[in-house]
Amino acid sequence: MQKTINRRNFLSAAGMACSGTLLASNNPIATDSTICSSLQKTRIKLGVSTYSYWQIRPRPDIENVIDRAAALGLEGVEILHSQMESEDKAYINQLKKRAFEAGIGLICLAIDQSFVSPDVAVRQRNIDHTLRCIEVAHNLGVPSIRLNSGRWGTIRAFNDLIAANGIEPPIEGYTDDGGFKWCIDSIEKCIPKAQECGVVLALENHWGMTATPEGMLRIKTAINSEWLQLLPDTGNFLHDPYDKLEKVAPHAIYLHAKTYYGGGLYYSLELDFDRIFRIFKDVGYNGYISIEYEGRENPETGVAKSVAMLRESIDKIYS
Repeated sequence: MQKTINRRNFLSAAGMACSGTLLASNNPIATDSTICSSLQKTRIKLGVSTYSYWQIRPRPDIENVIDRAAALGLEGVEILHSQMESEDKAYINQLKKRAFEAGIGLICLAIDQSFVSPDVAVRQRNIDHTLRCIEVAHNLGVPSIRLNSGRWGTIRAFNDLIAANGIEPPIEGYTDDGGFKWCIDSIEKCIPKAQECGVVLALENHWGMTATPEGMLRIKTAINSEWLQLLPDTGNFLHDPYDKLEKVAPHAIYLHAKTYYGGGLYYSLELDFDRIFRIFKDVGYNGYISIEYEGRENPETGVAKSVAMLRESIDKIYS
């Protein structure tokens, strides 16, 4: 009977085989040079968020974005929940079929919610929304949802929020400690459903309580569940992004790559993706990278340029 090997043994055997230290006759992993070369190549997959085409009028539907992604040679599509036409089974099944036919993985459902409110009823509505979206993701065959902590809402104008690095003062009479507690307690209520459905909660640095690495890690550490991981967005740490990305990279399950061809719709960052991908490679990240395009240039060309630029950087760093 052929020896059974688990994933760890497989990777060990594969590495040894490629280094020529195992005899092919005794090893289930072939030592053919072409196979070894393939094993050593990057497993990083590049996708795009439907949000990247948000500014096109009329807005393309999700099926159209799936087709665009396939034409660009991408491997995945992240769905913005608010772009879904419905949550009906027939519609969901149609999206799954379209993606399968196009050879595209549906990789994340990006949802919006806020757990930062002194009103118990408001927090419960956001918990209920998240629980429902976990089920929607499960029905779509999507392995993760983008999770927000939420924010105080004390800075109303987005430009003012950006000027404050995404960090707001608490509502009068409340504290950040209280805000974190609401957020942690709310997410904890979503963990059992995430585990039941097999959908990872991917917490993004999307302003509010997660505007800093310390905020993201505070929530992650307090909940301490494999069903809550981090989703770093390269464009949401506005200053010294590399040091901040280094802090959260070991806990990343997924990564957003912001691009800004033609200048940013809201702001622009000059991001060194070679440096960013080196950070993630060094901690063993091999997951999906999804483009969130926020440039003023038409997404038709801006997304295509983003794909070419990111592919070049991925190939350089991960090869």
